[in-house]
Amino acid sequence: MRVAVLGMGNVGSTLGRRWADAGHEITFGVREPAKKKAEKAAVTTIPGAVAGAEAVLLAVPWAAAPEVLKAAGDLAGKVLLDCTNPVTPELTHLTIGFATSAGEEVARMAPGARVVKVFNTNGVGNMADPDYGPLRATMLYAGDHDDANRVAARLAEEIGMEPVWLGPLKEARLLEPLAMTWILLARHRGLGRDFALNTVRRP
Repeated sequence: MRVAVLGMGNVGSTLGRRWADAGHEITFGVREPAKKKAEKAAVTTIPGAVAGAEAVLLAVPWAAAPEVLKAAGDLAGKVLLDCTNPVTPELTHLTIGFATSAGEEVARMAPGARVVKVFNTNGVGNMADPDYGPLRATMLYAGDHDDANRVAARLAEEIGMEPVWLGPLKEARLLEPLAMTWILLARHRGLGRDFALNTVRRP
């Protein structure tokens, strides 16, 4: 699959690398491609990355999302995987939520895109290594389109996570506070980053 990764921060770089290792064709889209390099992946402009992509990962800080989506151009018909979290600079609170969500706002800013909220509720370390012995870290996701949901689930499965569909895109209103829960526990409550929020089933 041809995947455009918009942003080369920790999450974008980690997922791009892991998907490249799984055999996908990865192109990073950034503002200044001449200043960036990536192994097993191309680096180009944001619209250049999106142009040939079958799926697009939005992996930038929430404050940058409007500008990046505008630069991406027409995303109608594309699978758009939104992993943003609308958190304050201090990483202590969400800036929006409950009446809407970043996922829903991304869909509004990218009309016609098939948006899936995914890759936002567990830390990047769990995306790099989701193995917890007999358990796999869960990746919850929410989206309105079955085909786009299948793409999200497949990409999560291929990096070793257990994909679980929460419901339609409006359930991003629940996923983003869940992400805030992980952040608070990791950064402010002493748990560190080596833990996952997970679903556990009785045998």
